[in-house]
Amino acid sequence: AIILTIPITAHAFETSSNFTLTSDYKFRGISQTATSPAIQGGFDIAFENGIYMGIWGSNVDFELTGNADPSMELDYFAGYSSSVSENLSYDIGAVYYDYPTTSPTNFSSGSYNKDRDLDYSEIYGSLGYKDLTLGYAYSSDYWQETGEFYYIYADYSLGLPAEFFLDFHFGLNNFDNASDDNNLSDSMEAFLSDGEDRYTDYSVTVSKSFYGFDLTLSFIDTDLDKKECWGSDWCESSAVFLVSKSM
Repeated sequence: AIILTIPITAHAFETSSNFTLTSDYKFRGISQTATSPAIQGGFDIAFENGIYMGIWGSNVDFELTGNADPSMELDYFAGYSSSVSENLSYDIGAVYYDYPTTSPTNFSSGSYNKDRDLDYSEIYGSLGYKDLTLGYAYSSDYWQETGEFYYIYADYSLGLPAEFFLDFHFGLNNFDNASDDNNLSDSMEAFLSDGEDRYTDYSVTVSKSFYGFDLTLSFIDTDLDKKECWGSDWCESSAVFLVSKSM
């Protein structure tokens, strides 16, 4: 057997944690808490060589009926980030979205498919140039086993007077399967309702740090209407207020 010993000094890595209160947990433009508030938190380890890993969690509410209604999301992630130059950086990694309070076999009939596993994984990558970030994420089997999915997005951050920041986001969500595809198997169905296989999300955010707390106010919207969003208001435009603390 070959044993490799890797020395790790006290300064080889840094740990950090974060805690957040938000008026609504929106992910890619869609509410994950039925437009209700959320408590969130995470823990990260970042190594000097650019490798990082961590865990992040939030309460969720998809208004499912029966014992399958999840109340928690836990994300496990790991990746590598580095800089090519002063203005150019990149980030690659993978994330696993886990809903530990869900029992997939207990789904009842309704807007969501029966016996579908909510858990899924993604790989991601992004390239940053100055204040602009372009990113991509891919899942081979998205939420509720709905097939392939990829996400392309762009973020731009603008510094304002008095240490305010203005951030712009635009994302394109693409699904391999549409809900009107009659050729789908029982183990693979569409994510969106009303035949949609893609949508866009966008946001404008104002943020400022105040006495060690990060305060943000975001306007978030999608191009989905109520019928395309399972008859809910989860995809409609809204203002989201967030308070976070990093330690």
